[in-house]
Amino acid sequence: MLFNTLRYAEFFAAVFVGSWALVRYAGAWPRLVFLLLVSYGFYAAWDWRYLPLIFASSTVDFLLARAIAREERPRARRLMLIATVVLNLGFLGFFKYWNFALENAAALRALVTGEPVSVGHAFRVLLPPVGISFFTFESMSYVVDVYRGELPPHKSYLRYLLFVAFFPHLVAGPIVRPRDLLPQFERAPSLTPEEGGEALFLVAIGLVKKVVLSDQLALNLVDRVFERPENYSALEVLAGVYGYAAQIYCDFSGYTDIAIGSALLLGVRFPKNFDAPYKAHNLADFWRRWHISLSTWLRDYLYIPLGGNRGSELATYRNLMITMLLGGLWHGASWNFVFWGFLHGLGLAVTRAVQRAIKRRRSAGEGERGGEAASSPVARLAVRALCVLLTFHYVCLAWIFFRVPTFSQAVLILRQIGTLTTFHPNLPPVLIALLGIALLSHYVPERLYERARGAFIAAPAPVQGALLFVIAIGLHEAASAAAVPFVYFQF
Repeated sequence: MLFNTLRYAEFFAAVFVGSWALVRYAGAWPRLVFLLLVSYGFYAAWDWRYLPLIFASSTVDFLLARAIAREERPRARRLMLIATVVLNLGFLGFFKYWNFALENAAALRALVTGEPVSVGHAFRVLLPPVGISFFTFESMSYVVDVYRGELPPHKSYLRYLLFVAFFPHLVAGPIVRPRDLLPQFERAPSLTPEEGGEALFLVAIGLVKKVVLSDQLALNLVDRVFERPENYSALEVLAGVYGYAAQIYCDFSGYTDIAIGSALLLGVRFPKNFDAPYKAHNLADFWRRWHISLSTWLRDYLYIPLGGNRGSELATYRNLMITMLLGGLWHGASWNFVFWGFLHGLGLAVTRAVQRAIKRRRSAGEGERGGEAASSPVARLAVRALCVLLTFHYVCLAWIFFRVPTFSQAVLILRQIGTLTTFHPNLPPVLIALLGIALLSHYVPERLYERARGAFIAAPAPVQGALLFVIAIGLHEAASAAAVPFVYFQF
Protein backbone atom coordinates (compact mmCIF):
# COMPACT_ATOMS: atom_id res chain seq x y z
CA MET A 1 0.00 0.00 0.00
CA LEU A 2 2.82 2.39 0.91
CA PHE A 3 4.52 1.86 -2.46
CA ASN A 4 1.27 2.54 -4.30
CA THR A 5 0.64 5.62 -2.17
CA LEU A 6 4.11 6.95 -2.91
CA ARG A 7 3.66 6.35 -6.62
CA TYR A 8 0.34 8.20 -6.59
CA ALA A 9 1.87 11.04 -4.57
CA GLU A 10 4.69 11.43 -7.09
CA PHE A 11 2.26 11.25 -10.01
CA PHE A 12 -0.13 13.76 -8.46
CA ALA A 13 2.66 16.18 -7.53
CA ALA A 14 3.75 16.28 -11.18
CA VAL A 15 0.15 16.76 -12.37
CA PHE A 16 -0.46 19.51 -9.80
CA VAL A 17 2.63 21.49 -10.80
CA GLY A 18 2.05 20.98 -14.52
CA SER A 19 -1.63 21.89 -14.34
CA TRP A 20 -1.22 25.17 -12.51
CA ALA A 21 1.88 26.10 -14.49
CA LEU A 22 -0.15 25.75 -17.68
CA VAL A 23 -2.96 27.86 -16.20
CA ARG A 24 -0.51 30.63 -15.42
CA TYR A 25 1.67 30.60 -18.53
CA ALA A 26 -0.45 29.04 -21.28
CA GLY A 27 -4.12 29.34 -20.33
CA ALA A 28 -7.05 27.07 -19.47
CA TRP A 29 -7.25 25.21 -22.79
CA PRO A 30 -3.73 23.65 -22.65
CA ARG A 31 -4.50 22.67 -19.05
CA LEU A 32 -7.55 20.70 -20.20
CA VAL A 33 -5.48 18.89 -22.84
CA PHE A 34 -2.83 18.14 -20.24
CA LEU A 35 -5.36 16.77 -17.73
CA LEU A 36 -6.95 14.57 -20.39
CA LEU A 37 -3.58 13.13 -21.43
CA VAL A 38 -2.49 12.40 -17.86
CA SER A 39 -5.92 10.89 -17.11
CA TYR A 40 -5.59 8.54 -20.07
CA GLY A 41 -2.03 7.80 -18.99
CA PHE A 42 -3.28 7.05 -15.47
CA TYR A 43 -5.84 4.63 -16.86
CA ALA A 44 -3.38 3.01 -19.29
CA ALA A 45 -1.03 2.31 -16.39
CA TRP A 46 -3.54 -0.30 -15.20
CA ASP A 47 -3.93 -1.98 -18.59
CA TRP A 48 -3.23 -0.05 -21.80
CA ARG A 49 -5.34 -2.50 -23.85
CA TYR A 50 -8.54 -1.01 -22.41
CA LEU A 51 -7.70 2.60 -23.24
CA PRO A 52 -9.50 2.45 -26.64
CA LEU A 53 -12.62 1.23 -24.80
CA ILE A 54 -13.04 4.28 -22.61
CA PHE A 55 -12.20 6.58 -25.53
CA ALA A 56 -14.66 4.89 -27.91
CA SER A 57 -17.42 4.73 -25.29
CA SER A 58 -17.04 8.44 -24.51
CA THR A 59 -16.97 9.39 -28.20
CA VAL A 60 -20.08 7.39 -29.09
CA ASP A 61 -22.07 8.87 -26.20
CA PHE A 62 -20.95 12.40 -27.04
CA LEU A 63 -22.07 12.02 -30.67
CA LEU A 64 -25.32 10.26 -29.80
CA ALA A 65 -26.27 12.98 -27.30
CA ARG A 66 -25.75 15.66 -29.95
CA ALA A 67 -27.80 13.67 -32.44
CA ILE A 68 -30.62 13.21 -29.92
CA ALA A 69 -30.69 16.94 -29.21
CA ARG A 70 -30.97 17.73 -32.94
CA GLU A 71 -33.60 15.10 -33.64
CA GLU A 72 -37.25 16.10 -33.26
CA ARG A 73 -38.96 12.79 -34.08
CA PRO A 74 -39.79 10.97 -30.81
CA ARG A 75 -39.28 7.52 -32.29
CA ALA A 76 -35.83 8.35 -33.66
CA ARG A 77 -34.82 9.95 -30.35
CA ARG A 78 -35.98 6.88 -28.47
CA LEU A 79 -34.05 4.56 -30.78
CA MET A 80 -30.86 6.54 -30.27
CA LEU A 81 -31.36 6.44 -26.51
CA ILE A 82 -31.85 2.67 -26.70
CA ALA A 83 -28.65 2.48 -28.76
CA THR A 84 -26.58 4.22 -26.10
CA VAL A 85 -28.07 2.09 -23.31
CA VAL A 86 -27.44 -1.12 -25.28
CA LEU A 87 -23.88 -0.11 -26.15
CA ASN A 88 -22.95 0.96 -22.62
CA LEU A 89 -24.61 -1.95 -20.87
CA GLY A 90 -23.35 -4.26 -23.61
CA PHE A 91 -19.74 -3.25 -22.93
CA LEU A 92 -20.32 -3.54 -19.20
CA GLY A 93 -22.11 -6.88 -19.50
CA PHE A 94 -19.54 -8.42 -21.81
CA PHE A 95 -16.46 -7.50 -19.83
CA LYS A 96 -17.93 -7.88 -16.35
CA TYR A 97 -20.51 -10.65 -16.65
CA TRP A 98 -19.48 -12.86 -19.59
CA ASN A 99 -17.43 -15.21 -17.42
CA PHE A 100 -20.26 -15.28 -14.86
CA ALA A 101 -22.75 -16.24 -17.58
CA LEU A 102 -20.45 -18.98 -18.87
CA GLU A 103 -20.00 -20.42 -15.38
CA ASN A 104 -23.75 -20.51 -14.75
CA ALA A 105 -24.44 -22.03 -18.18
CA ALA A 106 -21.83 -24.71 -17.49
CA ALA A 107 -23.32 -25.39 -14.05
CA LEU A 108 -26.80 -25.72 -15.57
CA ARG A 109 -25.50 -28.06 -18.27
CA ALA A 110 -23.75 -30.18 -15.66
CA LEU A 111 -26.97 -30.34 -13.62
CA VAL A 112 -28.92 -31.59 -16.63
CA THR A 113 -26.32 -34.00 -18.07
CA GLY A 114 -24.57 -35.09 -14.88
CA GLU A 115 -21.18 -34.22 -16.36
CA PRO A 116 -18.54 -32.29 -14.36
CA VAL A 117 -18.72 -28.48 -14.48
CA SER A 118 -16.28 -27.21 -17.09
CA VAL A 119 -15.76 -23.83 -18.74
CA GLY A 120 -13.26 -23.72 -21.58
CA HIS A 121 -10.60 -21.06 -21.19
CA ALA A 122 -10.95 -20.19 -24.86
CA PHE A 123 -14.42 -18.78 -24.15
CA ARG A 124 -13.36 -16.59 -21.25
CA VAL A 125 -12.69 -12.89 -21.67
CA LEU A 126 -10.01 -10.78 -20.06
CA LEU A 127 -10.45 -9.41 -16.57
CA PRO A 128 -12.90 -6.47 -16.63
CA PRO A 129 -11.40 -3.00 -17.14
CA VAL A 130 -10.81 -1.20 -13.87
CA GLY A 131 -13.53 1.35 -13.10
CA ILE A 132 -15.78 0.25 -15.99
CA SER A 133 -18.89 0.32 -13.77
CA PHE A 134 -18.22 3.92 -12.79
CA PHE A 135 -17.37 5.52 -16.12
CA THR A 136 -20.14 3.57 -17.89
CA PHE A 137 -22.78 4.97 -15.52
CA GLU A 138 -21.39 8.50 -15.81
CA SER A 139 -21.31 8.53 -19.60
CA MET A 140 -24.71 6.88 -19.97
CA SER A 141 -26.34 9.34 -17.55
CA TYR A 142 -25.17 12.22 -19.75
CA VAL A 143 -27.07 10.89 -22.77
CA VAL A 144 -30.16 10.19 -20.66
CA ASP A 145 -30.09 13.75 -19.26
CA VAL A 146 -29.86 15.18 -22.77
CA TYR A 147 -32.74 12.95 -23.92
CA ARG A 148 -34.89 14.13 -21.00
CA GLY A 149 -34.12 17.76 -21.80
CA GLU A 150 -32.49 18.24 -18.40
CA LEU A 151 -29.10 19.07 -19.93
CA PRO A 152 -28.11 20.64 -23.25
CA PRO A 153 -25.61 18.68 -25.35
CA HIS A 154 -22.11 19.77 -24.50
CA LYS A 155 -20.30 21.62 -27.24
CA SER A 156 -16.75 20.69 -26.31
CA TYR A 157 -15.62 17.19 -27.23
CA LEU A 158 -12.40 17.67 -25.26
CA ARG A 159 -14.20 18.66 -22.07
CA TYR A 160 -16.56 15.72 -22.40
CA LEU A 161 -13.69 13.25 -22.79
CA LEU A 162 -12.11 14.77 -19.68
CA PHE A 163 -15.41 14.54 -17.77
CA VAL A 164 -15.46 10.77 -18.27
CA ALA A 165 -11.73 10.12 -17.83
CA PHE A 166 -10.77 12.68 -15.11
CA PHE A 167 -8.42 10.53 -13.04
CA PRO A 168 -9.39 11.39 -9.41
CA HIS A 169 -12.80 9.74 -9.85
CA LEU A 170 -12.05 7.40 -12.75
CA VAL A 171 -11.23 4.18 -10.93
CA ALA A 172 -13.72 4.04 -8.04
CA GLY A 173 -15.91 7.11 -8.17
CA PRO A 174 -17.66 9.02 -6.81
CA ILE A 175 -20.09 8.86 -9.75
CA VAL A 176 -20.08 12.52 -10.74
CA ARG A 177 -23.04 13.85 -12.72
CA PRO A 178 -22.30 15.73 -15.95
CA ARG A 179 -24.29 18.74 -14.72
CA ASP A 180 -21.92 18.99 -11.73
CA LEU A 181 -18.57 18.48 -13.46
CA LEU A 182 -18.81 19.77 -17.04
CA PRO A 183 -19.53 23.41 -16.02
CA GLN A 184 -16.41 23.36 -13.84
CA PHE A 185 -14.26 22.57 -16.87
CA GLU A 186 -15.73 25.60 -18.64
CA ARG A 187 -14.74 28.04 -15.88
CA ALA A 188 -11.27 29.35 -15.21
CA PRO A 189 -9.84 27.17 -12.41
CA SER A 190 -8.94 28.68 -9.05
CA LEU A 191 -7.47 27.46 -5.79
CA THR A 192 -7.74 29.62 -2.69
CA PRO A 193 -5.64 28.97 0.44
CA GLU A 194 -8.84 27.84 2.18
CA GLU A 195 -9.61 25.32 -0.59
CA GLY A 196 -6.02 24.10 -0.53
CA GLY A 197 -6.18 23.57 3.23
CA GLU A 198 -9.50 21.73 2.91
CA ALA A 199 -8.08 19.51 0.17
CA LEU A 200 -4.98 18.58 2.18
CA PHE A 201 -7.15 17.87 5.22
CA LEU A 202 -9.33 15.49 3.18
CA VAL A 203 -6.35 13.69 1.67
CA ALA A 204 -4.77 13.25 5.11
CA ILE A 205 -8.01 11.96 6.66
CA GLY A 206 -8.50 9.60 3.72
CA LEU A 207 -5.02 8.14 4.07
CA VAL A 208 -5.46 7.63 7.81
CA LYS A 209 -8.76 5.83 7.19
CA LYS A 210 -7.16 3.59 4.58
CA VAL A 211 -3.69 2.84 5.94
CA VAL A 212 -4.20 3.01 9.70
CA LEU A 213 -7.75 1.69 10.09
CA SER A 214 -8.91 -0.24 7.02
CA ASP A 215 -5.67 -2.03 6.14
CA GLN A 216 -4.83 -2.97 9.72
CA LEU A 217 -8.30 -4.37 10.32
CA ALA A 218 -8.16 -6.27 7.03
CA LEU A 219 -4.76 -7.85 7.61
CA ASN A 220 -5.03 -8.60 11.32
CA LEU A 221 -8.68 -9.53 11.70
CA VAL A 222 -11.06 -9.56 8.73
CA ASP A 223 -9.09 -11.58 6.18
CA ARG A 224 -8.15 -14.23 8.76
CA VAL A 225 -11.66 -14.64 10.14
CA PHE A 226 -13.39 -14.81 6.76
CA GLU A 227 -10.82 -17.26 5.39
CA ARG A 228 -11.12 -19.82 8.24
CA PRO A 229 -14.05 -18.90 10.53
CA GLU A 230 -14.04 -22.38 12.09
CA ASN A 231 -10.72 -21.53 13.77
CA TYR A 232 -12.23 -18.66 15.79
CA SER A 233 -14.75 -18.25 18.55
CA ALA A 234 -18.19 -16.75 18.01
CA LEU A 235 -17.01 -13.49 19.59
CA GLU A 236 -13.98 -13.30 17.30
CA VAL A 237 -16.04 -14.08 14.19
CA LEU A 238 -18.56 -11.42 15.20
CA ALA A 239 -15.67 -9.00 15.66
CA GLY A 240 -14.50 -9.99 12.17
CA VAL A 241 -17.92 -9.13 10.74
CA TYR A 242 -17.90 -5.79 12.55
CA GLY A 243 -14.33 -5.38 11.32
CA TYR A 244 -15.40 -5.81 7.71
CA ALA A 245 -18.14 -3.22 8.17
CA ALA A 246 -15.48 -0.85 9.47
CA GLN A 247 -12.92 -1.88 6.83
CA ILE A 248 -15.14 -1.34 3.79
CA TYR A 249 -16.36 2.01 5.14
CA CYS A 250 -12.88 3.31 5.97
CA ASP A 251 -11.48 1.94 2.72
CA PHE A 252 -14.11 3.39 0.39
CA SER A 253 -14.78 6.64 2.23
CA GLY A 254 -11.01 7.04 2.59
CA TYR A 255 -10.59 6.66 -1.18
CA THR A 256 -13.42 9.14 -1.70
CA ASP A 257 -11.75 11.67 0.62
CA ILE A 258 -8.51 11.31 -1.31
CA ALA A 259 -10.35 11.67 -4.65
CA ILE A 260 -12.28 14.75 -3.51
CA GLY A 261 -9.13 16.31 -2.05
CA SER A 262 -7.06 15.56 -5.16
CA ALA A 263 -9.70 17.06 -7.45
CA LEU A 264 -10.02 20.14 -5.24
CA LEU A 265 -6.26 20.72 -5.47
CA LEU A 266 -6.78 20.85 -9.24
CA GLY A 267 -9.61 23.37 -8.93
CA VAL A 268 -12.50 20.87 -9.24
CA ARG A 269 -15.05 20.08 -6.51
CA PHE A 270 -16.72 16.66 -6.26
CA PRO A 271 -19.95 16.01 -4.34
CA LYS A 272 -20.04 14.37 -0.92
CA ASN A 273 -20.25 10.57 -1.08
CA PHE A 274 -20.54 9.43 2.57
CA ASP A 275 -22.30 10.80 5.63
CA ALA A 276 -21.71 8.56 8.68
CA PRO A 277 -23.74 5.64 7.26
CA TYR A 278 -23.66 3.50 10.40
CA LYS A 279 -25.52 6.26 12.22
CA ALA A 280 -28.58 5.51 10.05
CA HIS A 281 -31.81 4.65 11.90
CA ASN A 282 -33.26 2.58 9.03
CA LEU A 283 -32.15 1.20 5.66
CA ALA A 284 -33.59 4.11 3.68
CA ASP A 285 -31.51 6.43 5.86
CA PHE A 286 -28.49 4.17 5.35
CA TRP A 287 -28.72 4.56 1.57
CA ARG A 288 -29.01 8.33 1.95
CA ARG A 289 -25.63 8.18 3.71
CA TRP A 290 -23.72 5.32 2.02
CA HIS A 291 -22.15 5.73 -1.46
CA ILE A 292 -24.48 8.66 -2.08
CA SER A 293 -23.48 9.09 -5.71
CA LEU A 294 -24.48 5.47 -6.52
CA SER A 295 -27.71 5.46 -4.49
CA THR A 296 -28.91 8.70 -6.12
CA TRP A 297 -27.91 7.37 -9.58
CA LEU A 298 -29.93 4.19 -9.02
CA ARG A 299 -32.85 6.29 -7.78
CA ASP A 300 -32.84 8.72 -10.72
CA TYR A 301 -31.98 6.35 -13.57
CA LEU A 302 -33.50 3.06 -12.46
CA TYR A 303 -35.98 3.28 -9.59
CA ILE A 304 -37.90 6.34 -10.84
CA PRO A 305 -38.04 5.16 -14.51
CA LEU A 306 -39.39 1.84 -13.25
CA GLY A 307 -42.25 3.78 -11.68
CA GLY A 308 -40.80 4.63 -8.29
CA ASN A 309 -43.55 4.98 -5.71
CA ARG A 310 -46.10 6.36 -8.17
CA GLY A 311 -48.07 3.12 -8.49
CA SER A 312 -49.52 0.69 -6.01
CA GLU A 313 -47.68 -0.40 -2.89
CA LEU A 314 -46.95 -3.76 -4.49
CA ALA A 315 -45.47 -2.04 -7.55
CA THR A 316 -43.33 0.16 -5.29
CA TYR A 317 -41.94 -2.89 -3.47
CA ARG A 318 -41.26 -4.53 -6.83
CA ASN A 319 -39.38 -1.43 -8.01
CA LEU A 320 -37.33 -1.32 -4.81
CA MET A 321 -36.42 -4.99 -5.17
CA ILE A 322 -35.46 -4.71 -8.86
CA THR A 323 -33.33 -1.64 -8.14
CA MET A 324 -31.43 -3.28 -5.31
CA LEU A 325 -31.02 -6.62 -7.11
CA LEU A 326 -29.46 -4.81 -10.06
CA GLY A 327 -27.47 -2.66 -7.65
CA GLY A 328 -26.07 -5.83 -6.13
CA LEU A 329 -25.25 -7.26 -9.56
CA TRP A 330 -23.55 -3.95 -10.45
CA HIS A 331 -21.07 -4.61 -7.66
CA GLY A 332 -19.92 -7.91 -9.07
CA ALA A 333 -20.65 -10.99 -11.17
CA SER A 334 -21.67 -13.29 -8.34
CA TRP A 335 -24.89 -14.59 -6.80
CA ASN A 336 -23.55 -13.43 -3.45
CA PHE A 337 -23.79 -9.83 -4.63
CA VAL A 338 -27.28 -10.45 -5.96
CA PHE A 339 -28.34 -11.85 -2.59
CA TRP A 340 -26.76 -8.85 -0.86
CA GLY A 341 -28.95 -6.67 -3.09
CA PHE A 342 -31.96 -8.85 -2.26
CA LEU A 343 -31.40 -8.36 1.48
CA HIS A 344 -31.25 -4.59 1.03
CA GLY A 345 -34.29 -4.58 -1.24
CA LEU A 346 -36.22 -6.64 1.31
CA GLY A 347 -35.09 -4.36 4.12
CA LEU A 348 -36.11 -1.23 2.21
CA ALA A 349 -39.53 -2.73 1.45
CA VAL A 350 -40.08 -3.64 5.11
CA THR A 351 -38.92 -0.18 6.19
CA ARG A 352 -41.40 1.45 3.85
CA ALA A 353 -44.23 -0.86 4.98
CA VAL A 354 -43.57 -0.10 8.66
CA GLN A 355 -43.35 3.65 8.04
CA ARG A 356 -46.64 3.65 6.15
CA ALA A 357 -48.32 1.57 8.86
CA ILE A 358 -47.18 4.04 11.53
CA LYS A 359 -48.38 6.95 9.42
CA ARG A 360 -51.80 5.36 8.92
CA ARG A 361 -52.09 4.67 12.62
CA ARG A 362 -51.30 8.26 13.49
CA SER A 363 -53.73 9.52 10.88
CA ALA A 364 -56.47 7.35 12.34
CA GLY A 365 -55.78 8.79 15.78
CA GLU A 366 -54.91 5.43 17.32
CA GLY A 367 -52.43 4.82 20.08
CA GLU A 368 -52.56 8.32 21.57
CA ARG A 369 -51.43 7.11 24.99
CA GLY A 370 -48.53 5.23 23.46
CA GLY A 371 -47.66 8.32 21.45
CA GLU A 372 -47.67 10.46 24.60
CA ALA A 373 -45.48 7.94 26.41
CA ALA A 374 -43.02 7.87 23.57
CA SER A 375 -42.96 11.64 23.26
CA SER A 376 -40.46 12.17 26.06
CA PRO A 377 -36.88 12.92 24.93
CA VAL A 378 -35.50 9.90 26.78
CA ALA A 379 -37.99 7.53 25.16
CA ARG A 380 -37.39 8.96 21.68
CA LEU A 381 -33.63 8.67 22.17
CA ALA A 382 -33.97 5.05 23.32
CA VAL A 383 -36.17 4.13 20.34
CA ARG A 384 -33.79 5.82 17.92
CA ALA A 385 -30.75 4.10 19.47
CA LEU A 386 -32.51 0.75 19.13
CA CYS A 387 -33.32 1.49 15.48
CA VAL A 388 -29.69 2.44 14.80
CA LEU A 389 -28.49 -0.77 16.47
CA LEU A 390 -30.90 -2.97 14.51
CA THR A 391 -30.08 -1.23 11.21
CA PHE A 392 -26.35 -1.62 11.77
CA HIS A 393 -26.66 -5.34 12.47
CA TYR A 394 -28.87 -5.91 9.46
CA VAL A 395 -26.30 -4.12 7.29
CA CYS A 396 -23.57 -6.29 8.85
CA LEU A 397 -25.58 -9.43 8.05
CA ALA A 398 -25.75 -8.31 4.42
CA TRP A 399 -22.00 -7.47 4.44
CA ILE A 400 -21.25 -11.14 5.15
CA PHE A 401 -22.69 -12.14 1.76
CA PHE A 402 -20.94 -9.18 0.11
CA ARG A 403 -17.55 -10.32 1.45
CA VAL A 404 -17.55 -14.12 1.12
CA PRO A 405 -16.94 -15.94 -2.20
CA THR A 406 -19.61 -18.61 -1.65
CA PHE A 407 -22.90 -19.12 0.19
CA SER A 408 -21.42 -22.07 2.06
CA GLN A 409 -18.78 -19.77 3.52
CA ALA A 410 -21.49 -17.35 4.67
CA VAL A 411 -23.39 -20.21 6.33
CA LEU A 412 -20.19 -21.31 8.05
CA ILE A 413 -19.68 -17.81 9.47
CA LEU A 414 -23.27 -17.58 10.72
CA ARG A 415 -23.05 -21.08 12.21
CA GLN A 416 -19.84 -20.19 14.02
CA ILE A 417 -21.45 -17.07 15.48
CA GLY A 418 -24.29 -19.31 16.64
CA THR A 419 -21.91 -21.32 18.85
CA LEU A 420 -21.88 -18.33 21.26
CA THR A 421 -18.29 -19.09 22.35
CA THR A 422 -16.50 -16.13 23.89
CA PHE A 423 -12.77 -16.89 24.14
CA HIS A 424 -10.84 -14.19 22.30
CA PRO A 425 -7.05 -14.61 22.20
CA ASN A 426 -7.04 -13.13 18.68
CA LEU A 427 -8.49 -9.80 19.79
CA PRO A 428 -5.63 -7.82 21.31
CA PRO A 429 -6.45 -4.40 22.84
CA VAL A 430 -4.87 -2.51 19.94
CA LEU A 431 -7.13 -4.25 17.44
CA ILE A 432 -10.22 -3.64 19.57
CA ALA A 433 -9.21 0.02 19.83
CA LEU A 434 -8.86 0.35 16.04
CA LEU A 435 -12.26 -1.28 15.52
CA GLY A 436 -13.83 0.98 18.13
CA ILE A 437 -12.34 4.12 16.58
CA ALA A 438 -13.49 3.13 13.08
CA LEU A 439 -17.08 2.54 14.19
CA LEU A 440 -17.55 5.05 17.00
CA SER A 441 -16.22 7.89 14.83
CA HIS A 442 -19.67 7.87 13.19
CA TYR A 443 -21.15 9.21 16.41
CA VAL A 444 -18.73 12.09 16.92
CA PRO A 445 -20.82 15.27 16.66
CA GLU A 446 -20.55 16.88 13.24
CA ARG A 447 -19.61 20.20 14.80
CA LEU A 448 -16.40 18.68 16.27
CA TYR A 449 -15.32 17.43 12.83
CA GLU A 450 -16.11 20.82 11.30
CA ARG A 451 -14.19 22.54 14.08
CA ALA A 452 -11.11 20.37 13.45
CA ARG A 453 -11.35 20.94 9.70
CA GLY A 454 -11.77 24.68 10.19
CA ALA A 455 -8.80 24.82 12.58
CA PHE A 456 -6.55 23.05 10.07
CA ILE A 457 -7.69 25.31 7.22
CA ALA A 458 -7.14 28.44 9.32
CA ALA A 459 -3.71 27.32 10.56
CA PRO A 460 -0.59 28.95 9.03
CA ALA A 461 1.12 26.97 6.28
CA PRO A 462 4.08 25.94 8.51
CA VAL A 463 1.68 24.50 11.09
CA GLN A 464 -0.22 22.63 8.38
CA GLY A 465 3.05 21.29 7.02
CA ALA A 466 4.18 20.12 10.48
CA LEU A 467 0.87 18.33 11.09
CA LEU A 468 1.01 16.65 7.68
CA PHE A 469 4.60 15.59 8.37
CA VAL A 470 3.56 13.95 11.65
CA ILE A 471 0.69 12.18 9.86
CA ALA A 472 3.11 11.01 7.15
CA ILE A 473 5.38 9.50 9.79
CA GLY A 474 2.40 7.74 11.35
CA LEU A 475 1.33 6.41 7.97
CA HIS A 476 4.83 5.12 7.31
CA GLU A 477 4.86 3.28 10.62
CA ALA A 478 1.36 1.86 10.13
CA ALA A 479 1.76 0.84 6.47
CA SER A 480 2.07 -2.88 5.92
CA ALA A 481 4.59 -4.49 3.61
CA ALA A 482 1.65 -6.34 2.02
CA ALA A 483 -0.25 -4.02 -0.31
CA VAL A 484 -4.01 -3.98 0.37
CA PRO A 485 -5.88 -2.79 -2.75
CA PHE A 486 -8.84 -0.47 -2.38
CA VAL A 487 -11.96 -2.63 -2.06
CA TYR A 488 -13.95 -0.79 -4.73
CA PHE A 489 -11.21 -1.10 -7.35
CA GLN A 490 -12.76 -4.49 -8.20
CA PHE A 491 -16.09 -2.89 -9.14
